[in-house]
Order: sequence, then C-alpha cells, then structure tokens
Amino acid sequence: MKLCIFCSANQNIDHVFFQKTEELGRWAALNGHTIVFGGVNQGLMECVAKAAKAAGGRTIGVVPRIIEKSGRISFYVDDVIFCNNLNERKQLMEEQSDVFIALSGGIGTLDEIFTIAAASTIGYHQKPVILYNINGFWDSLIALLNDLEERKMMRGHWRDYIHVASTTDDINVILSKRLIQTL
Repeated sequence: MKLCIFCSANQNIDHVFFQKTEELGRWAALNGHTIVFGGVNQGLMECVAKAAKAAGGRTIGVVPRIIEKSGRISFYVDDVIFCNNLNERKQLMEEQSDVFIALSGGIGTLDEIFTIAAASTIGYHQKPVILYNINGFWDSLIALLNDLEERKMMRGHWRDYIHVASTTDDINVILSKRLIQTL
C-alpha cells in the first residue's frame, strides 16, 4: 500500500516523536509499503523518509514549488511530484495514497487530516485516516471530535472515517481491515 504520512517539519520537538516516526518508517518499508509525504528535508518528514529508505523502502515526495525554490527537498525521495500550492499538494497526496497516517504536527497536519476526512464523509473516497497517537498527542483532538459528535454537529460517527492507533501493530490491524474491504 501507499501510506501517506502527514506530520511536522519542525526539528525542535520531543525526541520520542522522532523515535516513533523512525520506527514507523522502518516498519512501513519492511512490510512493503511506500511512503507518500510532503517531501521536506526537516523534522518528522525527513525522519520517516530516511528510516524507510534505510530499511529498503520507497518514498514519494509531493513538493510545492516554493519548497523546491528554498532548497528544502528531502534527500530521501525516490519520486518527486511537484505542485503549485498546498491545495494541489493535498489533492495529489490523496490521489497517490491508499491510507493516511497523521503523526504529530501543527496547523498543516490538521488541515491535511480534515481535508481528507471531509472528502471521505461525502463520498469522494473510502480511504481511512489514522491518528498515530504517540504519547497521547491526539488526545485533545479525540476529545473535541467526541464532543462534536455528542452535540450532533456531525452526521454519523467520526470513527467511521478517522481511526486511532497507538502502535504500529494497531496500524497493521487497520491496514488489514482496509485490504479486506478493497477485495
């Protein structure tokens, strides 16, 4: 499968996020999955790509031209797909990917999560979004989603579109269910 990874491009974050991201990249490669990511050579983006490549995996970077101009393309990208802006980037990532995994991140990561999840809720695709809840990072977002659901601010259940995983084993279970659904 092609696993799209949404995550931070910041360097100055807790080391545990780098450890778990490296573990995910290695796990993905060893299980034959391709990493699709934002293609930046910083933070968790660079970490997941480097780990996947070190384990023999393949990576696809979807890179805005503004990143190319600034010279911040990851050294660990096998295939680069250039785009003109962040909306186009999200669209290309959606087209390239089978599953979306959100690691720790900020505004950009939240934008990516909700763009993909919202597209799923109205039927553009049936690809799962996984919140990789390292050290409880997504706990406050999970509480917000629960609150929105309880207040009837969304149709159905958010967990029909967004899954929560705390380990690569949890991710593997979600991916296995995805494979069964697509057969």
